[in-house]
Amino acid sequence: MGLLQPLFDPPVALVPFEDCHIEPLRSACAEDPDIWEIYPLCLFGEHFDGSLAFLAARSNWLRFAVLDGQTVVGMTSFIDPDEAAGMVEIGGTFIAPSVRGTAFNRTMKALLIDHAFAHGMHMVAFRVDTRNGRSMRAVEKLGARRVATLERNLTTWTGYVRDTAVFHLTRVDWHRQSPQAGLGAAAAPRRAPSTT
Repeated sequence: MGLLQPLFDPPVALVPFEDCHIEPLRSACAEDPDIWEIYPLCLFGEHFDGSLAFLAARSNWLRFAVLDGQTVVGMTSFIDPDEAAGMVEIGGTFIAPSVRGTAFNRTMKALLIDHAFAHGMHMVAFRVDTRNGRSMRAVEKLGARRVATLERNLTTWTGYVRDTAVFHLTRVDWHRQSPQAGLGAAAAPRRAPSTT
């Protein structure tokens, strides 16, 4: 199996995104209407269906539903996996307020990072709007290094032209930062829990 497969470290579960996750994700995204101002796309209200369809059409995005136990609390993706270069980006991430400020986000990211490195990637990239200080700090805590700032490189759904901070995390930096890395996601995938 490739990068898109179920990953578990209870209570965190990442499962390939399917139609059954759409309505629970809609509800999760509605829990924090204000956060969408700093996202490239809006998954709130009348924007949800069009934005989700746009993401679904991107064949270079491997999308996961993010579950807390059996409850959908968000989504995340592997973006542009390049096996030849050994690089993949983690992004398109939203998690509901109920799991922010806990170990949940780090556990979710660790599952993805361990999985990427177990499947031959040498570097994981993150791209973050420079207005999003919380996300940038979270990425730095993973051991990622800011390697560039792309100035005025992306127009968001609000019309704002953002600057994007680019971070890289190498396998060496990850294992230095997280000595337990590789213990969870490298294990054989377990069956996805029911989302009903």
